Amino acid sequence: MGFFITFEGIEGCGKTTQLNLLREFLTGKGYTVIATREPGGTLLGDIIRKLVLATGTKPLDRKAELMLYQASRAQHMHEVIQPALTRGQVVLCDRFCDATLAYQGYAQALPLHQIEMLNQFTSDNRSPDFTVLIDCPVEVGLARALERATRCSQSLSEDRFDKEDLDFHRLVRQGYLAIAERHSERFLIVDGTQAPDAIQEIIRPAALGRLTGPHKASG
Repeated sequence: MGFFITFEGIEGCGKTTQLNLLREFLTGKGYTVIATREPGGTLLGDIIRKLVLATGTKPLDRKAELMLYQASRAQHMHEVIQPALTRGQVVLCDRFCDATLAYQGYAQALPLHQIEMLNQFTSDNRSPDFTVLIDCPVEVGLARALERATRCSQSLSEDRFDKEDLDFHRLVRQGYLAIAERHSERFLIVDGTQAPDAIQEIIRPAALGRLTGPHKASG
């Protein structure tokens, strides 16, 4: 079986950059690597991503939004993640079930136990083998996210969560740290205020250790 690595963190923490750097590194080491994201990764997932992340649209009901994320995940698992793992590949995913708990549970106050049940159902009870949490103060992350949005000037903005207030993002961060504490055996928490290369130098040996050591996936 393959190996499933997820990257988590608040807006602007740098997780996507770190995922791409690790993909290049592992590919250079001879691993077959698939990089994907949530919501997204499939045609259905990309449509849902536009619905839930676009700004300027009428706000979705929190429960409706949660179910859209879960629908995206179910298709993602069926179409992309599980087939790649079955082929023995390394899957790197930008957000997964932990993000749903942090954003819809801790920050939006939907019942955590119900989200966990839905996460288990739509992921076929498949937890990541290793999760990298890029942690940084919300003020740092949001400043980066704003700079990124300004630089990209996309016609369709995907920064709806960037526009939430600081308290919302603090709840997300607190949620992530609480999840990481509960599942410390699979989490690596990295200080996201460091330079990208310095962060990557921490992630690489930890990922290789998991891929080759006693924590490697068993199926």
